[in-house]
Amino acid sequence: MSGSAAHQPHVTEWAVRLRVTEDGDLTRAHAALDTGAGTVESDAEARRSPLDPADPAIGDELAAGRALMDLGHQLLRAGSVAAEAADTARRRDTG
Repeated sequence: MSGSAAHQPHVTEWAVRLRVTEDGDLTRAHAALDTGAGTVESDAEARRSPLDPADPAIGDELAAGRALMDLGHQLLRAGSVAAEAADTARRRDTG
């Protein structure tokens, strides 16, 4: 190994809080992600069809999955906006 210091990867750990509430045929999920720089939140729901079995786990999974997917979409949008802003600033500074 050369005399330079070994590369240390950037490591970040984020925690997601997920609350799922069932009321009759309606299941609601609230997801919150604390990034350290701010909080990203999402709400979603699932409604049981009268033809579906009365299994609360199904509504929990659907509502939670929808809330987490929305959280992911919000993060992708925020990352894209930040990357575009950084690229614009770089081009402005070098052009």
